[in-house]
Amino acid sequence: MSVDREQVLRTAAALLSRKSTATMDEVARAAGIGRATLHRHFAGRDALVRALEELGIQEFEAAIDAARLDDGSAEEALRRLIAGVEPVAGLLSFLVTENQLFEGDQVNEGWARLDARVSALFRRGQERGEFRIDLTPAWLTEALYGLVGTCAWAVQDGRVAAKDFQYMIVELLLGGARRSVEK
Repeated sequence: MSVDREQVLRTAAALLSRKSTATMDEVARAAGIGRATLHRHFAGRDALVRALEELGIQEFEAAIDAARLDDGSAEEALRRLIAGVEPVAGLLSFLVTENQLFEGDQVNEGWARLDARVSALFRRGQERGEFRIDLTPAWLTEALYGLVGTCAWAVQDGRVAAKDFQYMIVELLLGGARRSVEK
């Protein structure tokens, strides 16, 4: 029987997004394969997490592309980005907590590329007077990631309704990032 590697990764992502401490045995069971088969594709947890990192980068980049960050106002683009990232928010929140991905010399350059694109959106919003200028684009980017991750967890735990995912993030982030007009 042929194993669909991408399906195994998606199953692992779904499981690890809900239970970050899941063992390789649990991942194999969830994927409907044996542990030996899982190990033939991923030598261990580190290899699995690195493969999930590639999937996460790919999915996040697709969401950024679909959001058309250069079209319309920065606020509209941010709303499109949050809507586009919602389906993979759990995977991204898991990856953000995997310290091994951000230590040492082997940090995936994909993260820097994605960070630069999101930061450029915030910078554009600042330059056009849409967003506050006293918060750096890098900080706004990190705040967005944090809100996406925590909202994904809150939805998984039933503390936030799934239909409110976009609203909660946009309102909190823009409520703090929106430039106030002095009267």
